[in-house]
Amino acid sequence: MGATGEGAMLAAMYAPFFGLEHPPFSIAPDPRYLFMSERHREALAHLLYGLDAGGGFVLLTGEIGTGKTTVCRCFLEQIPPQCNVAYIFNPKLTVPELLRSICDEFGVAHRPAIPGAETVKDCLDPLNDFLLQQHAAGRNNVLIIDEAQNLAPDVLEQLRLLTNLETSERKLLQIILIGQPELRAMVAAPELEQLAQRVIARYHLDALSADETRQYIAHRLAVAGLQGPLPFQQRALARVHALTGGVPRRINLLCDRALLGAYGAGVREVTDAMVRRAAREVFDAPATVRPGAAGRWLAAGTGGLVGAAALGGLAWALGWWPLADGGAGSTQAQTQTQRPAIAASAAAVPASSPASAASAPDAPALPPTLAQFLAIQPVAQAPAAWQALARQWQASVPDGAADPCAALAPEGLRCYRSRRASLNLLRQLDRPVLLMLRPAEGDAQGEALAPEVAVLLRRLDDGTATLEGVQGQTLQVRVTELAPLWRGEVATLWKAPAELADSGDVTATAAGAAWLDQQLAAAGAGTAAARTATPAARRARIHQFQLGQGLTPDGRAGPLTLMLLNRAAGVPEPRLLSGA
Repeated sequence: MGATGEGAMLAAMYAPFFGLEHPPFSIAPDPRYLFMSERHREALAHLLYGLDAGGGFVLLTGEIGTGKTTVCRCFLEQIPPQCNVAYIFNPKLTVPELLRSICDEFGVAHRPAIPGAETVKDCLDPLNDFLLQQHAAGRNNVLIIDEAQNLAPDVLEQLRLLTNLETSERKLLQIILIGQPELRAMVAAPELEQLAQRVIARYHLDALSADETRQYIAHRLAVAGLQGPLPFQQRALARVHALTGGVPRRINLLCDRALLGAYGAGVREVTDAMVRRAAREVFDAPATVRPGAAGRWLAAGTGGLVGAAALGGLAWALGWWPLADGGAGSTQAQTQTQRPAIAASAAAVPASSPASAASAPDAPALPPTLAQFLAIQPVAQAPAAWQALARQWQASVPDGAADPCAALAPEGLRCYRSRRASLNLLRQLDRPVLLMLRPAEGDAQGEALAPEVAVLLRRLDDGTATLEGVQGQTLQVRVTELAPLWRGEVATLWKAPAELADSGDVTATAAGAAWLDQQLAAAGAGTAAARTATPAARRARIHQFQLGQGLTPDGRAGPLTLMLLNRAAGVPEPRLLSGA
C-alpha cells in the first residue's frame, strides 16, 4: 500500500475518536476544504487583473505547498465563459512539444507540411489563425503553465514570441506562469529581459501567518465534522506554525500525524510534545524549522509562540464551540471548569449596581470585571439590547416592539442572525454585532442555567474585543475571556436596498435585479459596462464574487452576500474594526 493510502487508512482510524466524519488533513486536493487566506485572495485578484489586462505575462510564484494550485483552481472557476483556456501542467518540453501541446489544448488542428517532419511553423500558423478567429468572435484566450520553473530558456523565449501575436488593439494570447520562487530569478535573468518587460502583473504567495495557520487548522477540522473545541493545545498550534513555516501541505502532514499520535496515546488533545514528536516522524529531521526555509518563517514561528499566548481561545475565535443545545460531554466539562470564578463574581454583584457599571471600563480586563459587566446587561432578546444595536445605524426600536427586526424594516434595515458565527465571519462583515453570552452555568444538580445576555461588540483587534453595554459602558477584554461564554450566536443589522422584495429575494423584481447587477459590477464581478445580465450570467457573477470573498459559492444573493456587496461597493454602514 502506498504512503498516501496508508495515511488515509490511519486517518480514518482516528477520525471517529475525535468526533470527525472524515479525515481532515489529507494532502489530496478536495474542494470541500478550500481555505482562502487574505494572501490567496490577493493572488487571485492579481490573476483576475491579468485576465482583463489584454495580453502579456502574469507571474504567480510561491514555495512548494503554499497553495498556488488552490488559487489556480479558484481562478479557473472564475474565468468567464467567453474565454478559451489551455492548461499545461508538465512544462518539461521542447519548443516543438510545447507548441503541439498548446494547439492540442485549444483544439487547434495541426499537421506537418512534410509528413514526419513537423516544424514550429506548422503549429504557429494554425494557432495564429485560431487566435484571430476567436478574437473576431469576441473570445479571449488564456494559456496557463504550471510548474513553470521547469521551462527551459529557449521555451520561455518562444512563449515571449507568442505574445507578439496581436491585432492593432490588443494581444491575442494571455499567458499565466505559475511556479516556485526560482521562476522569479529565471525571468530576471539578462537574457530574458524582453520577457520581463512584458510581465503585467506578478505576485509571490507567502506562507500562512501564525493566526492564519490556526484558522486553517480549525477550518479543516470543522469541515471534517468537528463540533467541539479544537483538539490542539494553544502551544501545540504555535508549534505547528513554527515547524511548518505556515505551508499548508506541511501543516496537513504534521497535524495528521499529531492527531494519530494523540489517538494512539488515548488522549483527546494534542500537546506541544506530540507535535514535536510528529515532526521528527513525518519530516525525518529534528523538530525545527525545515532547512532552507526563509528567515521570515523562523521569525513568524517565534512570533507564533508569543501570539498563541496573547490571542488564545482559538476555539472561540473561530466559532467552533457547540451550540447551547448540543455538543460533546467533554466540551461541557471543559467549559464548566473555566466558569466558577466568573459565576461567583457575577453573583456577588447586584444587577442594579450602577457603580459596577461605572467602574468596569477602568478595571483590569480579568474575569471578575467581565462578570460584573455582564451582570448588568439585558437578556439576549430584550428590547434594550436591540436598541443599543440600532443606535449604531442611527435608528431606534419603538418602545414595546415585540419584534425588533420587523420594527426596523421601515427604516431600511434588515436583521441577520447566526448561531454558528466565527471570529473570521465577524471580521469579514466588519460591523457592530450583538454577542449572546452566557455568564454562568448551572451545577451538576441541575440548577437552572443563567440566561444569555446580549452585549454589543464595537471593536475587534487581534486579541482584544471592545464591548459596549446598554448604558453606554465600554470594556476591553481579551478574546480568551469570552471563550467559555460564547457559543457562536450573533445578531446584526444591514442596509437593505429599497428594491429588496419582502421575500428577501433581491432578484424577484426587475428593479432589484438591476440593482444587484450594478453592485456586482461595482465590486468587480463583471464589467462596468455590463449593468444587466441574464439570470444565468448573474448567478455566475454572484458565484465569482462569493469565491473572491471566501463565501460558499452557491450563486444566490443571500444576506451574507448582500452585506459583503454593501461593503465592497462602499455603502455607508457602521464598521467594526475602525472602532467608530
